Amino acid sequence: MNNEYVQIFDTTLRDGEQVPGCKLDTKNKLIIAERLDFLGVDILEAGFPVSSPGDFDSVVQISKLIKNARVCGLTRAVKKDIEVAAEALKHAKLSRIHTGIGTSDSHIKYKFNSDREKIIERAVAAVSYAKTFVEDVEFYAEDAGRTDNEFLARVCEAVIKAGATVLNIPDTTGYCLPEEYGAKIKYLKENVTGIDKAVLSCHCHNDLGMATANSIAGIINGARQIECTINGIGERAGNTSLEEVVMIMKQHDSLNLDTRINSKLLYSTSQLVSDSMGMPVQPNKAVVGANAFAHSSGIHQDGVIKRRETYEIMTPRCRSNRVCDCFNCQKRKSSIGLPRQKYWF
Repeated sequence: MNNEYVQIFDTTLRDGEQVPGCKLDTKNKLIIAERLDFLGVDILEAGFPVSSPGDFDSVVQISKLIKNARVCGLTRAVKKDIEVAAEALKHAKLSRIHTGIGTSDSHIKYKFNSDREKIIERAVAAVSYAKTFVEDVEFYAEDAGRTDNEFLARVCEAVIKAGATVLNIPDTTGYCLPEEYGAKIKYLKENVTGIDKAVLSCHCHNDLGMATANSIAGIINGARQIECTINGIGERAGNTSLEEVVMIMKQHDSLNLDTRINSKLLYSTSQLVSDSMGMPVQPNKAVVGANAFAHSSGIHQDGVIKRRETYEIMTPRCRSNRVCDCFNCQKRKSSIGLPRQKYWF
């Protein structure tokens, strides 16, 4: 069976940069953006252009630089936001405007002092206006994780009719259990008229440590885009970790899902983002942590020496029998004695 394709939407430079204490200048953003493009992300969310002149300039410069990925700019459901995003993205080879509004009763009542019908009107107006600037418009239903499914389906139907090409279903507060989030995606797939005209996207936060599990539950139930960040960085407890979801799909053939991410570049990209943002990667971080392929227990060491697969489900080194141009081999040529866990897939 041929694997189905899952798009990787990287928001390291937008949602990821919102992590407290982290600020990147345009020069560093361009370095990271170019690496993400080389890594193979499908969509690169470059920033929130209306938020500051610096963010606007970064999106402009990234739009000029990126050769392969689609460049995306975030907006609220506000005309000025959309206009500024469109201006910032005008040099992009491929562009997307990402607009939306809160849909949970909590957001509607306390954030917007509004009602459900007015929220749908604002959502439709935002998507329709964005569509006058770009063909590819993504709509986010903020706090979808706590939004009533029936109302969420109504919102999705309305914005698809207005021209939305992607529907972002965020678990904004990281509240959902995987089975709940997966069931929400399944409900939308089965109950939204015109759903075949749009891609469902998972945007999960890690407040309860379930961002990766929720995103995988989402794609198992029909979503075909995952919004994530390198090292899982982001506000509060962070976002879905790009390297985790990519390697889960790579390791589990039974999912019949794949991405175009070059996994040999995951470790070096993780280190680049960590160094640029001044955000150390925790040693026990899955996939890219310093201890991810280290073994202290004598029983484990003995098992790995006898057969690596005894305790390692991934191979942290190049499978090539020669020294090639991958990150792993180049590091080995220049750094004899480099710890084994620094090699990559």
